[in-house]
Amino acid sequence: MTSASVPTTPRSTSKPSNRSNGTALATAVPHSAYRDKPRLVMTLGDPAGIGPEVVLKTLSDHSFEQQADISVIGDRTLLTQIYTHLKTQSPKNTLRDPDTLNFIDISIDPSVTAGVVSGTGNGNSGEVAFRTLQSAIAHTLKDEFDGIVTAPIAKSAWLAAGHHYPGQTELLAEMSDTERFGMLFVAKSPRNHWSLRTLLATTHIPLKDVPQALTPEVMTLKLELLIECLQRDFGLKEARIAIAGLNPHSGEQGQLGREEQDWLIPWMKSQQQRFPHIQLEGPVPPDTLWVQPGLAWHSKIKPSSHQAHDGYLALYHDQGLIPVKLLAFDLAVNTTIGLPFIRTSPDHGTAFNIAGQGIARSQSTEAALELAIELTTQRLLQSTQNKLN
Repeated sequence: MTSASVPTTPRSTSKPSNRSNGTALATAVPHSAYRDKPRLVMTLGDPAGIGPEVVLKTLSDHSFEQQADISVIGDRTLLTQIYTHLKTQSPKNTLRDPDTLNFIDISIDPSVTAGVVSGTGNGNSGEVAFRTLQSAIAHTLKDEFDGIVTAPIAKSAWLAAGHHYPGQTELLAEMSDTERFGMLFVAKSPRNHWSLRTLLATTHIPLKDVPQALTPEVMTLKLELLIECLQRDFGLKEARIAIAGLNPHSGEQGQLGREEQDWLIPWMKSQQQRFPHIQLEGPVPPDTLWVQPGLAWHSKIKPSSHQAHDGYLALYHDQGLIPVKLLAFDLAVNTTIGLPFIRTSPDHGTAFNIAGQGIARSQSTEAALELAIELTTQRLLQSTQNKLN
């Protein structure tokens, strides 16, 4: 199935552009007038997965709407069908009735939504998910929202629908005309509220390609993004950042790999000179990098900045995400940094194998919404202070 064979008719937004025509909707979200609450839009992800379920479970807690103005975007008829099915599966499930939501209906052609099968990602479900995210981005770029919380999609379903993107991050970056962006994973310990923040230097590439993909230029871009995010969104002006080595024991003085000796250590020295107010540590051997954050996560008392770092820069996907998911599988949030707006997402997939059964856990989506509220509120406060100054 191609995107041309599945027409849609969005009601509330003009058709967004994509890479095929080389245009973008906007380069930045304009400044908004003072508001006491941020405005967020939530997508439903792949409708054949658990996205609609975890969104409805999350919004059954009305306290979120005391902190932010929250809208949901998608196909209303399809969401109502999913809600009705979930209620019959488990009447005791706490689900938000779609009729009570602030809802933006993009009204996708019934010939497309009719092909959505719960538990099976296909071109139809991929098309629905893709069009929904496009519309959410378009509304946000028109300054209708301060941030987006995205439910999970299936890359294979997007591909089946004719949309060739590695994931949602790349579409977000393209439509917002963003060249510098990164995947930051944030999780807050339920024991002491310490935050684990892990940025990936490389993301969805084969492991064998990582050494070639890692360059001083790539590392500089990612480090700059991490520093900017820690300062702007988390208020950490003098952050401590730990950077992982690539090889076992960080190369053991070149005996187990040369990358650290040849360029990573000299690069770190140059960056420490560029950012004297930031404390950089590394390259830390990958097998010991996660000891301090593990202790900090499980501590009964929130650790000091000397006991754990404010941010961690991992060099490849599994180096960063295995420890994140081991510590905080239900609590980790995927945050795209570098965009002109906030974007968060639960750190799990579509879970097609349990879709439609009413048993999906919503903790990660709740954490994604909480973080989006925290970060957009921080930006609103900064904007207000700047105007007052």
